[in-house]
Amino acid sequence: MASSSTSSPPSNLPLKPIPGDYGLPFFGPIKDRLDYFYFQGQDKFFQDRINKHKSTIFKTNMPPGPFIASNPNVIAVLDAVSFPVLFDTSKVEKRNVLFGTFFPSVSFTGGHRVCAYLDPSEPKHSSLKSFILSTLASKHDKFIPLFKTCVSELFIELEDQMAEKGEANYNTLNDTLAFNFFFRLFCDKNPNDTKIASKGPSFANKWLFPQLAPITTLRLPKFLNPLEDLLLHTFPLPFFVAKSDYQKLYDAFNKFSGPILDDAERFGIQRDEACHNLVFLSTLNAYGGLKTGFPALIKWVGLAGEKLHRQLADEIRTVVKAEGGVTFAALERMALTKSVVYEALRIEPPVPFQYGKAKVDMVIHSHDAAYEIKKGNMIFGYQPFATKDPRVFENPEEFVGHRFVGEGEKLLKYVYWSNGRETEDPTAENKQCPAKNLVVLLSRVFLVEFFHRYDTFTVEAGKLLTGSSATIKSLTKATSI
Repeated sequence: MASSSTSSPPSNLPLKPIPGDYGLPFFGPIKDRLDYFYFQGQDKFFQDRINKHKSTIFKTNMPPGPFIASNPNVIAVLDAVSFPVLFDTSKVEKRNVLFGTFFPSVSFTGGHRVCAYLDPSEPKHSSLKSFILSTLASKHDKFIPLFKTCVSELFIELEDQMAEKGEANYNTLNDTLAFNFFFRLFCDKNPNDTKIASKGPSFANKWLFPQLAPITTLRLPKFLNPLEDLLLHTFPLPFFVAKSDYQKLYDAFNKFSGPILDDAERFGIQRDEACHNLVFLSTLNAYGGLKTGFPALIKWVGLAGEKLHRQLADEIRTVVKAEGGVTFAALERMALTKSVVYEALRIEPPVPFQYGKAKVDMVIHSHDAAYEIKKGNMIFGYQPFATKDPRVFENPEEFVGHRFVGEGEKLLKYVYWSNGRETEDPTAENKQCPAKNLVVLLSRVFLVEFFHRYDTFTVEAGKLLTGSSATIKSLTKATSI
């Protein structure tokens, strides 16, 4: 359980200078970039610096550095106490920091700075986020039935792959599930009945890649690392590599999401800008989030083993039978299912990074010390370290399905995956993910549908460009429902 210090750090903590340094101009950021991607890897990069400085708050450089980012210097906050400063928009500015120390060309979003790039102090943020929240609220009744339909289609493909190959690549199936669900949700149209047909995930991936390339690695053989670093991390990839694919996505949303775009005028938003925001919401926020989030869920639940599977199946089948179906009320009764979803979001957050630029001089706290941050400093949080803080969570590296059951619910305030606490909700005034509650709902519905149909499964896990890979190696159909 959390200690008292995690809830309200003592006011008498010693004020210390922030340890670490940025190295020589130009060369320091490149050295840190090479350590981060190739010589150490993400987790070791941060852990080594924690060990060296004996602090979870320190100075470092974050990729990509020269020549993409003009200033790669950050102050890293890597514990559960300091991390939430990044949610406090009275203290940090969220302008153009979605990807961190660099800002992709607005060519990728039709020349507009979409809602995700705006700070709440900018007038357009409130209107755009209100529009997004209103759109999601208007689709509330479709969430469960539409997602159940999409999941059923995934299961058919999954079983076909298992029968044909003896295993199934879950990630590919998941990309189709995620894209189809959000396109149908916002456009009331099956993408297969449009010009984009089955190529939606491919178009989305081709648009996402050049924007994410500066902060990713392809995990190529070592002798190719210098070439990859030159191509991906030194100069931004131009929009024209994704232009035609993005245009097809934009045209499809523009054609089939008419009622939503018509409603945008009520919020003072022009149709074109609303459509680019809707594509971004659907493709980067929603599709991109499920692209990493669901494989992580499948991976961790699969690796947890048959005992947890049996417990989930028992809870799910009992409640669904008692409630007469999969309803919002039924989902709320499934304590273990809810906990498993939260645990997956804790141990492998879909978005690992958060950034914010200090608006004011401030003092922040770790568990053991206080540090002064000056106005203008870029603050960086690596979420997997904050949500696996050993001072808050017992056995933080272990997937514990029951972690948030009963008294464990008190720990939900330390689950930060949505750019906010799990105990808080997105509003037009904050930067919390507008689809935060929808992601949790869909994750629960996925587990309910899965364990209503199957008793157990095994999985082989790996790493991808972004997130985990999950290959399903065996699948046992339900013997009793």
